[in-house]
Amino acid sequence: MDSITEQVPAFFRDVFSEGNVTLQLIETFAVIVIFWLLRNVIVRFLSNRVHDTAERYRWRKNLGTILTFLTFVFIVQIWFDGIGSLATFFGLLSAGLAIALRDPVSDFAGWLFLVTQRTFTVGDRIQVGNVKGDVIDIRMMKFTLLEIGNWVEADQSTGRVIHIPNQRVFRENIFNYTSDFEFIWNEIAVVVTFESDWKKAKALLQEVVDKLMADFKPTAEKELRRASNLYLIHFTHLTPIVYTDVTDFGVRLTVRYLSAPRKRRKMAEDFWEEILDRFNADPTLDFAYPTTRFYTLNEAPPEFMSASSQGAGMKGTSTSDNGGGARANPL
Repeated sequence: MDSITEQVPAFFRDVFSEGNVTLQLIETFAVIVIFWLLRNVIVRFLSNRVHDTAERYRWRKNLGTILTFLTFVFIVQIWFDGIGSLATFFGLLSAGLAIALRDPVSDFAGWLFLVTQRTFTVGDRIQVGNVKGDVIDIRMMKFTLLEIGNWVEADQSTGRVIHIPNQRVFRENIFNYTSDFEFIWNEIAVVVTFESDWKKAKALLQEVVDKLMADFKPTAEKELRRASNLYLIHFTHLTPIVYTDVTDFGVRLTVRYLSAPRKRRKMAEDFWEEILDRFNADPTLDFAYPTTRFYTLNEAPPEFMSASSQGAGMKGTSTSDNGGGARANPL
């Protein structure tokens, strides 16, 4: 312990001796200017050669990171001569960072994780914990999302920018909508009345969704083949399918299909507009929803009349039931 306390003051006296400071300051300034000019030259060159905005952004970010690191290394070599001094410096720096800068070090480690593992990149749509958004920036200490969802439906943008510390990639589940397999499964439920021709409705839904998905199927198959080379991903089929189920008030037909994450709302809108037009043109098909039916005594079904005739003095009674046809008057 005594030897360490004696070495530290001597170490800093050697580094900051009066004869060296002026020259070291000049060299430090020169290094900063040189790397700054080098960065501007390369950025201008990339701006003229790389026309894709996202690609140019990634080159500029990576270039800034590399040049900043090289600048730091050169400055350290200027101020700390010799391998022994450099080792002492990094030993002291590591000890201080471990104690006082735990969170920033964790953020930097998270950045290294993102750079090497590429869990997500700029342009991906992700969810971290309860936060969803499009990645618009990744830095050494944080990454930034343009938020989607929250009070806005169907994964549309809210306009809010969220800054998240990089260390959260070690503590939170990360969901990526667009990496490796750029499609997600979406479902739309259509409920028809028990009186409707549900088989006809099912065939109609299948026809409409097949029409909407015609352009997506080849791309989806290509993406699946690419993803299957990286992960154990297997789907029985990628074509849309309609499932049949029964609810309290009608027959539920659930349409399941692949959708691009950023086009999910538009595809659902196109589907519903087509279905509304087709149902409106066919009198045998009606949408179902929770309803209440009221009958006067002489208009009630036979079984109700039989039960009512046994009552005492029922003139204008009524009854109600939940569910049934969409032709009834909902209250």
